[in-house]
Amino acid sequence: MTDKESLSLLCTAIGSLPHQNIDEAMSLVKDNFKDIPFWPQLSKLNKKENMLIQFLENMPACIFDNDNDRPFFDIESESFADELESLFVDWDEIVNNHNYELLEKYEISKNCSTTFSRFIDLLKETTPKYAKGQIIGPFTLSTTLNDKYNKIAYYDITLREVITKVLALKALWQIKQIKEASPNTTPIIFLDEPSLSQLRTSAYVSISPEEPVKMIKEITELIRTNGGISAIHCCGRCDWGNLIKTNCDIINFDTYNHSEHFLLYSKQITDFLKNGGKIAWGLIPTLNKVDLEVETVNSLTECFNTTIKSLSKNGISLDFIKQNSLITPACGAAALTVPLAQKAMELTKNLALTIKEG
Repeated sequence: MTDKESLSLLCTAIGSLPHQNIDEAMSLVKDNFKDIPFWPQLSKLNKKENMLIQFLENMPACIFDNDNDRPFFDIESESFADELESLFVDWDEIVNNHNYELLEKYEISKNCSTTFSRFIDLLKETTPKYAKGQIIGPFTLSTTLNDKYNKIAYYDITLREVITKVLALKALWQIKQIKEASPNTTPIIFLDEPSLSQLRTSAYVSISPEEPVKMIKEITELIRTNGGISAIHCCGRCDWGNLIKTNCDIINFDTYNHSEHFLLYSKQITDFLKNGGKIAWGLIPTLNKVDLEVETVNSLTECFNTTIKSLSKNGISLDFIKQNSLITPACGAAALTVPLAQKAMELTKNLALTIKEG
């Protein structure tokens, strides 16, 4: 069992920051997200912290093309059969036999994260109620990377399973690290799934929504059965009713740009909230520098109140919505300048406090 009841109007961030100074990045996390700290992805400091690369360590058949500076999958490699067998043996030992020592094989190493060890130190020091980790979502990874023939990895059934299982184990590794650092802290693992916004468009017209749901659900259920809270972040438009079927605990979306589209699913969202789900409202516009420069706590509070008032028309009280809400930026902040990223993080904290006190 996990404790979701104390999440009311807490805040966290999506993951990426533009910093090249680790101390400054971690100070920003500590100062603004004491209730739900996160480990920042610093791709400007280390290109391996790009979310398309960060979670590929020990991924069977995954090869990094140094000439094109891009990874790809090669299931015809001589080592693939052995790597695949090893993955399935590890999965059975870890998931079914609880041999968690094998999880170290699926760590996020210092080569791929300059901040994770500092995040763990922060948890030991502050012992927060919650702590946020993240992985790239399996649908986004499998539809973004290709095999050696330039075919999208998603269309290979074996690669879909490989990607889903490795990402699930990397989520589980984070849960284990968080709980060892601070036993009373509840891990929240976000799946970053921007590609879900492309489902049912010409980009992936042949893909049925059921398979992405199945992939994501395998990970969310593993997170939940191991004492974590599962969250899904998508910063574009998507079928939110379909996403609820993944059994995620928290839905996080770009409220600033897509609240009207989100409200088209008011009935499904209301049922989701009544069944214990939470909404993480992405109110701070990190995807547009001009918007971020002009927005204030007051203007964003008005945006939040207008949105939840519309949702409440479906037979749910404003207080109940607030009790089941978190506040986040709309998306990651890596594309911003450091001063603007700092403004975004401070706005997130202050907005959550203002709404809670209002």
